[in-house]
Amino acid sequence: MSTPAPGPGPTSRWFARVSLHLPTVPEAFAALLRTLVVALFLLTFVLQPYLIPSESMERTLLVGDFLLVNKQVFAPPGGLARHLLPYREVARGDIVVFHHPQHPYLVKRVVGMPGDRLHIKDGRVIVNGLVLDEPYTVFEPVAGYNCNDDFPSRICIDPQVNSVWWSQMQSLVRDGDLVVPQDEYFVLGDNRNHSKDSRYWGFVSRQQIVARPLIIYFSLYRPSTTDVEQVTLQATDDRLGHDKQFSARLTGFVRWKRIFLVVH
Repeated sequence: MSTPAPGPGPTSRWFARVSLHLPTVPEAFAALLRTLVVALFLLTFVLQPYLIPSESMERTLLVGDFLLVNKQVFAPPGGLARHLLPYREVARGDIVVFHHPQHPYLVKRVVGMPGDRLHIKDGRVIVNGLVLDEPYTVFEPVAGYNCNDDFPSRICIDPQVNSVWWSQMQSLVRDGDLVVPQDEYFVLGDNRNHSKDSRYWGFVSRQQIVARPLIIYFSLYRPSTTDVEQVTLQATDDRLGHDKQFSARLTGFVRWKRIFLVVH
């Protein structure tokens, strides 16, 4: 007796359902083109990479951190992107990227808002009569006396302070407080003793602010003038420790724990 040929069972039907479709050349090109368009849109209107070159924002941002910044969140009202993407005004405590006459871009933290009355006493920022809570600040040692720990001052003249700003500042002081003009912001670095900021060259206008840092997408170990010298570790003999040292050389140039760290 002959055995009947097996019909299509559940297994064969399952394989039929999951069979893969290889894209044609036009389909692959169209998918690549869509990806490029999205990437160009994000880089043009929303995101832009930056590298932190100095220690002025330590320990929030370290030398060698690579940032992705949101260029749209503080963008001027108007335009297509303004209606598609979130937008808000600058707030106290924001870290902002802005244009500066002597540098293409700088990054600092907003401390004084338009209309605020502020001064600094013994390194503490006092705004409208209240001491700001600033858990992000550090005061790493600096050679000599930093006269900007008490600001504004009519006596101490730091040679690094812009002379035009110094003259303008005197006219804006009321009863020991610096009054922030409309559409202007007073910004400071988190590493107060190692930051050239509004104490040295004045306010940042609303038009100068272009972006807000989002995340650290990569971070390289880079030397900083405030780094504490590290003791060089050596193997105790010729047999042990070499493999560990070699792997450390391969992985030690990257701050792995900072990758994809959200910036606050």
